Amino acid sequence: MGEIRDWRPFVYGGVASITAEFGTFPIDTTKTRLQVQGQRIDQSHAELKYRGMTDAFVKITKQEGMKALYSGIWPAVLRQATYGTIKFGTYYTLKKVATEKGWLVDKSGNENVWCNAGCATVAGAVSSAIANPTDVLKVRMQVHGKGTNNAGLARCFKEIYVHEGVRGLWRGVGPTAQRAAVIAAVELPVYDFCKLHLMETFGDQVANHFISSFIASLGSAVASTPIDVIRTRLMNQRRVQLQVQNLGPGEAGGGGGRGVAGGGTVAAVAAAAPTTSAPKIYTGSLDCAIRTVRNEGFRALYKGFVPTWVRMGPWNIIFFITYEQLKQMY
Repeated sequence: MGEIRDWRPFVYGGVASITAEFGTFPIDTTKTRLQVQGQRIDQSHAELKYRGMTDAFVKITKQEGMKALYSGIWPAVLRQATYGTIKFGTYYTLKKVATEKGWLVDKSGNENVWCNAGCATVAGAVSSAIANPTDVLKVRMQVHGKGTNNAGLARCFKEIYVHEGVRGLWRGVGPTAQRAAVIAAVELPVYDFCKLHLMETFGDQVANHFISSFIASLGSAVASTPIDVIRTRLMNQRRVQLQVQNLGPGEAGGGGGRGVAGGGTVAAVAAAAPTTSAPKIYTGSLDCAIRTVRNEGFRALYKGFVPTWVRMGPWNIIFFITYEQLKQMY
């Protein structure tokens, strides 16, 4: 029975994560749209279409319908089934091991903050790296929304795999792991800390879980938003982007009007048409951060902060309440 119980945190974490994802996903979609807009080096997202979270929510609903707010929900659910399961299961398993080794809890019964944060960091980084392909699919589908060629999960996956290869599915894995590590390192220890110190006042009840999760969400939103902006932009960009101008029919490639796909390499197209331009893309996390600040200002790193925080609050509340109830039920 002990072995079965060791697996319970993984199952609880996955179920609670999926439940929270369904409840807060429209807010996440507005966050993603805000984060990718205003990129001067990417003409497809140079326009500032939304003034904020509420404006984005209203415009997406009016122009694309309510379903567009849930574009990417299935890769998000798949992500939580892997990421959420592994992260929370690993975190509480590491805490259990650290407690047995005498590293986490001192003689007075207080937890070591650094050891707690270390467990959370490892759990967050490992789980997010494993689940990165589902994150890429989610971001692509959220950005394009309704009426795109990436309308379905399978079609989006096939397009990325065919045109960008396996590496395309792990685009942005660096900042993804960093963001998850930061969120986990802040969120989980703060939640456990608040829950422990509020135990005398509220006991192990929903009120305690609610307050603790709300406090934990603020710190993680402040710490993770800049990394999240970089991650979203890296995941959304394609490996090769071309803007062909002033080319007559059939001139884009030597394949009888088939364009780039039928006309050979990008280099051949560029050589045949001097007016062809290949927009610069981000080469990595640092390059993305530098170009974002240089072109849009430091505040651009906090695009989508409000929906990030607004979403984290309800997400954490739904997650931790669900998680705690599952623990008490089984």
